Amino acid sequence: MISTELTINFPRLQKDLREISAIGMGKNRGVYRQAFTENDLQARNWLIEKISEAGLELKVDGAANIIARYVSNETKRPSILIGSHIDSVPAAGTLDGTLGVLTGLEVLRSLKENNVQLEYPVELASFSDEEGRFGGLFGSQSFIGRVTPESIHNAKDLSGTTLIEAMENCGYDAMQALNARRTPESILCYLELHIEQGPVLDSLRIPLGVVSKISGLFKWKISLIGRADHAGTTPMNMRADALAGLSEFIVEIPRLLEENGNENSVMTVGKVELHPGVANSVPGRVEFSIDARSTEKDILHEMNEAARKTLSAIARRRKLMFEFQILSEVEPVDCDQEIISTIRESISEMNTEFHELPSGAAHDAQILAHITPVGMIFVPSKDGRSHSPAEWTDWDHMRLGAEALLKTVCKISEKNKNKLQENHYG
Repeated sequence: MISTELTINFPRLQKDLREISAIGMGKNRGVYRQAFTENDLQARNWLIEKISEAGLELKVDGAANIIARYVSNETKRPSILIGSHIDSVPAAGTLDGTLGVLTGLEVLRSLKENNVQLEYPVELASFSDEEGRFGGLFGSQSFIGRVTPESIHNAKDLSGTTLIEAMENCGYDAMQALNARRTPESILCYLELHIEQGPVLDSLRIPLGVVSKISGLFKWKISLIGRADHAGTTPMNMRADALAGLSEFIVEIPRLLEENGNENSVMTVGKVELHPGVANSVPGRVEFSIDARSTEKDILHEMNEAARKTLSAIARRRKLMFEFQILSEVEPVDCDQEIISTIRESISEMNTEFHELPSGAAHDAQILAHITPVGMIFVPSKDGRSHSPAEWTDWDHMRLGAEALLKTVCKISEKNKNKLQENHYG
């Protein structure tokens, strides 16, 4: 049995968080560490150095995923994988993704420094471009073999820079992502610790969350095309006002969700561009984004169909053309019940309160769920803030999350003693 006294070195985790937070920190205290930028490269090199200093096995795969490995027993057994990401959105907080990676690193260091003998290897993966500069979840998609030469070639950011160019500037060959695939047999399970990024745990004053489901999403770029006319001389009943079409759709969203969604369903119009965009012209074209999410696959499909039909009806009624481009589609997943039970046991042994809840944000975990059982631990976000310089979690909640992750890794290894299979490390 593993000692119940085993713990993480929290002062060291705090120090690591302060160090990496300074990389890409802007004057507004926001973090600018978009994937495959100079700041991201600096953070990646920092992490590689920390892994090397810890004496852990180190690998950077073809998708630029940084992987650390601790082995105390049989090297050919599948790994317990911990993961998240260190890239950010523009003007981000310091914890999103990064807390999960550094907590995972601290788990591996604690196991190694205490010479803990586990039945399975434990790995940490810092996945590349989770946040979506080039579409999102690139590293984990590559890890499970879901990228293609075409998807790599076509990936561009909003400024037109290609994934191939950006990775080349950082010293990587993007096409090598095709070689990053890991087999399901090489992974026993996947764990991810993350800030909640929402207000539930903080409002309940509960320090830890156990994730039950991870929402899927579809993200579209929509164009409604009418006719630009003079704002003073064109009668209201003779206009083809593209913005009026968007306004009508936004008003319809609550009805659409009430009829087709559930309590975990949301839909957001988050970015709008008007053309010609001047005060004395009727808007002839409006381009906007739709981000829709739900925890149930069938419900997400119904929302998708309802949004298309609603937009088509509005366009037809207002004499507009309707075009849309699919930016991303991610299926919802359920977290594994055995892992959920193990996380609950670990937290209960800590005499700490927890709450079970779904995740409204996308995570690498839902990509890994296609090849292995997954589980997630949440820590509260103060006031529900995330993707913002105001993002923060109490230090004590971070410590509890790290301890819960360490205990869960050890428990999973113990529980799976009777399920050992001699699989080759992929």
